[in-house]
Amino acid sequence: MKVRIVSDSSSNIYAMDGVDFVSAPLRISTTEKEYIDTADLDVAGMVDDLSSYKGRSGSACPGVGDYLAAFEGYDEIYCVTISGNLSGSYNAAMTAKQQYEEENPDAKVFVLDSLSTGGEMRLFLEKIKELVIKGIPFETICKELLEYQQHTSILFSLESIHNLANNGRINPAIAKIVGLVGLRIIGDGKDGKLNPTDKCRGEKKAISTLFANMKKAGYQGGKLFIDHCLNEGGAVALKNLILSEFPNAIINIGKNGGLCSFYAERGGLIVGYEIS
Repeated sequence: MKVRIVSDSSSNIYAMDGVDFVSAPLRISTTEKEYIDTADLDVAGMVDDLSSYKGRSGSACPGVGDYLAAFEGYDEIYCVTISGNLSGSYNAAMTAKQQYEEENPDAKVFVLDSLSTGGEMRLFLEKIKELVIKGIPFETICKELLEYQQHTSILFSLESIHNLANNGRINPAIAKIVGLVGLRIIGDGKDGKLNPTDKCRGEKKAISTLFANMKKAGYQGGKLFIDHCLNEGGAVALKNLILSEFPNAIINIGKNGGLCSFYAERGGLIVGYEIS
């Protein structure tokens, strides 16, 4: 029995130890250049390029063919995608699932719409890995993953929303004001959408607001991932604040990959965490 875990690259994971894993890259593009979200991408260079770019920019999800290639030759596949409300990645993976199972009647493919991105997706991938290594049956893993999804959440802090404006998701006038006055935008991913909830002046206030919102959502010291875009200091400050109240919390700090850095931009933090 050959088992594979698949994710699109918005999870910020490009390899996993101990299991067969593949990342399907998203693409970020402007009228001048395309950036492919793999482990080899110069994220800092991309961020610098886009910070001064004034034209239209956007992202493209993996296609059906990309997912079929990732599934090929495997009997059980677990696939986690970025929120279907933000990208066509989930729809592409579901089409690939249907086609692959029709062509391979003994194969089983489970596709999870994470309704999220970044660290929350990584929580799902780590849970799948744990259950696969234990030899848990396919149907049970699918059921446990859906139950686990009810106990995770995501928050973000953005220092700039320039790319969101260029992507048509935010009014450019609002993006300009945010940049001029030094505001941080805090938000969550409720219902798989980007939902701004707070505006803070300065990073210290943003970090304290993130932590307060985590606790309000039900965080009680569980596992979490803090992914940053060229802002390790902010990630460490949030980690230390969490540990001051929950000293046994399992906290992992990582870097946003291409797609998450496109939206988070320089200074941005994306936090995926367990809730009660």
